[in-house]
Amino acid sequence: MTATLRSEQRMFDGVQRYYEHASDACAGPMRFGLYLPPQALAGNTVPAVYFLAGLTCTEETFAIKAGAQQHAARLGLALVTCDTSPRSARFPGDDADWDFGQGAGFYLDATEAPWSAAYRMERYVTEELPRVIEACGPIARDRRGVSGHSMGGHGALTLGLRHPELYASVTALAPITAPTRVPWGQKAFARYLGEDRAGWAEHDATELLKTRTHPSTLLVDQGTADKFLCSQLLPEALHEAASQAGQKLTLRMRDGYDHSYYFIATFIADHLEHHAQLLG
Repeated sequence: MTATLRSEQRMFDGVQRYYEHASDACAGPMRFGLYLPPQALAGNTVPAVYFLAGLTCTEETFAIKAGAQQHAARLGLALVTCDTSPRSARFPGDDADWDFGQGAGFYLDATEAPWSAAYRMERYVTEELPRVIEACGPIARDRRGVSGHSMGGHGALTLGLRHPELYASVTALAPITAPTRVPWGQKAFARYLGEDRAGWAEHDATELLKTRTHPSTLLVDQGTADKFLCSQLLPEALHEAASQAGQKLTLRMRDGYDHSYYFIATFIADHLEHHAQLLG
């Protein structure tokens, strides 16, 4: 499976690239970003951190706003960013709301029509994208980490818990920790997964922790001035679930920080260092 290079820029002695490829999971073309650190350009095999962005974002948002490449270059990490939903397969109402449909795939495989025809983001991220990425440079197939913000933080936690064999390290910034309990998650899950809530728990980190854990320590940062803190994110629910499950969790409440990329840029170095320590 090959991808077409759309652009390339030199950055911190590595390269930031953007690609497009045909996706079976998402029933059409998908775009992704890949930062290769200088170690990879020298021919060394490097681990990769997959960063899952939040609502309304694209494959470019994190790469442009987070300032992560300088840290990835220092640590010898490849950075992967993907789009947040299918874009080419269009369905009625998929652009009517900013928190559902286009830009809001929630990193799960929809089971309800019409969304199930293309909104298969879990399959895309965990199966299809790694095969494409690992054909683009000297990237290790057995050293992957996953991180994300907001909706993408939900994705990082749930995919990390659902696929611990794929991701040796898991971090999140301001994640939606209990989507079955909050409006963003309830709106998306009802449409993607149907009204039967029995299946929703498989895509909720706090519920998943009742039946499984991850072998590593989960790292989560959350700003105390985040306007979505009490209505959508619920970090205390994750903390309680982890405590009950015996899951190792470092949850840091960051005084005065909000939900923005200023918050992400402040703490992304810590997250990448956490991944580097676990990925080797």
